[in-house]
Amino acid sequence: SAWPRGIRDREPEALGRLKQELYEEIECEKFVQYIFFKQWLNLKNYCREKDIKIIGDVPIYVTYDSVDVWTHREIFKLDSEGKLSCVAGVPPDYFSATGQLWGNPLYNWDFLKESGYAWWIERFKHNFGLFDLVRIDHFRGFVDYWEVPSFEKTAINGYWQKAPAVDFFSTLTEKFNDFPIIAEDLGIITDEVRQVMKDFNFPGMKILMFAFGEDLEKHPYLPHNYSENCVAYTGTHDNNTVRGWYENDINDQERAKIFSYLKKEVPSQDLHWAFIELLMNSAALLVIFPLQDILGLDGGNRMNRPGKASGNWSWRMDLSLLTSEIVNRLKSLVSGSKR
Repeated sequence: SAWPRGIRDREPEALGRLKQELYEEIECEKFVQYIFFKQWLNLKNYCREKDIKIIGDVPIYVTYDSVDVWTHREIFKLDSEGKLSCVAGVPPDYFSATGQLWGNPLYNWDFLKESGYAWWIERFKHNFGLFDLVRIDHFRGFVDYWEVPSFEKTAINGYWQKAPAVDFFSTLTEKFNDFPIIAEDLGIITDEVRQVMKDFNFPGMKILMFAFGEDLEKHPYLPHNYSENCVAYTGTHDNNTVRGWYENDINDQERAKIFSYLKKEVPSQDLHWAFIELLMNSAALLVIFPLQDILGLDGGNRMNRPGKASGNWSWRMDLSLLTSEIVNRLKSLVSGSKR
């Protein structure tokens, strides 16, 4: 939105001039992308030969400073100059008392519907070519989404808006013979969201760490309540590690509930194995464990802290941590649970 008008508004004359001026840079970028996708598809084919499937992750929103917004301003809620009128986020929840102000542009669903959701169809087509299964982040936003005026400093003063979920997913599932997604249905989920997932048979997510603050008999995140059509995690990239969570984030009452459910007391350095075994033996279609939990690492090794703008996504594994003892124990659990 801060670019000169001709470039900002993608006027043909301005774009033509840029293509000439930046010819070498554009060709270089094309070549780098060609090399990347060639290498990626080689990796994907190798994985297929080994019967390994790759799960991709598609955020519901794109960033404001993106090619998508520049080339498709009409599908986003922007003013005449391309500036943000409102932004995406979520209201206060488990992760943040002030909510999460993501700052992404929101979709103009009326226009998307009129276009037959062409942009979304292309996006899914591209991702289904890269991955065998795709996790859709913030699935609730396809049913109703939290809209925050762009001048707000937190997400508190937002409001819910409706999206055409049934029409949207009906169009997409008719377009694709196979629509292999995982719906990220965490947070405050409404009956309407659950109904959409049920109607389209989308598997949701179960997070074991979230299961010990309430009734142990009825909590939907405890393994004995899982249906087959779900994906179960010890925790996600947004959670502390199992060990860090146990040692720093929960109270004695919650610890007692964990031991009650396990029917034994487990030291913090071994709790990750107890959680992994629980999920391995559950009915869940898929089970996923962050590598930090397989390694039994503490909270200093967590991946991401939601709502914190810096210091995230910097963890890297030291190969020496993956010992033969860990490998053999994991192998035994996989074999014993027939996964």
